[in-house]
Amino acid sequence: MTRILKIGGSILTDKNQELAARQGEITRVAREIASHPEDVVLVHGAGSFGHIPAKKYRLPQEFSRQGLRVTHSGVARLCEMVVEALSQAGVDCLPVHPLSCLLLLDGRIDRFFIEPIKEMLEGGIMPVLHGDVAMDVAGKAAIVSGDQLVAYLAKVLQAEVVAVGSNVDGVLFSGRPLPRITREELKQMGSAIGGSAGVDVTGGMRGKLLELLDLADLGIDSLIFNAGKEGNIARALKGEWVGTRIGRTN
Repeated sequence: MTRILKIGGSILTDKNQELAARQGEITRVAREIASHPEDVVLVHGAGSFGHIPAKKYRLPQEFSRQGLRVTHSGVARLCEMVVEALSQAGVDCLPVHPLSCLLLLDGRIDRFFIEPIKEMLEGGIMPVLHGDVAMDVAGKAAIVSGDQLVAYLAKVLQAEVVAVGSNVDGVLFSGRPLPRITREELKQMGSAIGGSAGVDVTGGMRGKLLELLDLADLGIDSLIFNAGKEGNIARALKGEWVGTRIGRTN
């Protein structure tokens, strides 16, 4: 049973300060993941290690060689912190940098060499991916969000559990988390569901929903939950619905 777990950059970093890791949260998240590590593909957000430099260099609107290097260096550094924390918690894991194994076409994943990820899973190793810059066949370079990675991997690997951890209790409407949301319901809500707090170049909550609704169209439900509340990550990995369920329109 493959499980895809994403932990948002807002949990692991202060998204308003460049290179500002929340080390205590990284350690806690790693400890919770370690309670149910089997067959998990972990994706984490770039947080302030990626969004702030990407905005500084106007990625992806402009092509900047230095911007690509600086942004990738930042997110790779955060990934190394996550991998180290997982290792300290007893999880066998390895980093997988999207820049080195996929190509985009107009900002969407076009080719993705995922065979190493499959081999890691078969060998009992947790792959750890992250939001990253990536080369784009049409525009030279762009950004691949952790949410896009989640949707793509869940489809290809036919994941049975897909859980996206954010810093809120799910998809909020009028200040309260919705138990479930479909594409039709999102249309009816209009702009009531929007971006994210802090610097974000990948679309915030609406961006997450659009990726996961595409997944729901294929018959794979997913979950947006609050990864900042202790115990929720472990519950989500067990398949419990602890936030907002993203499903198909009936």
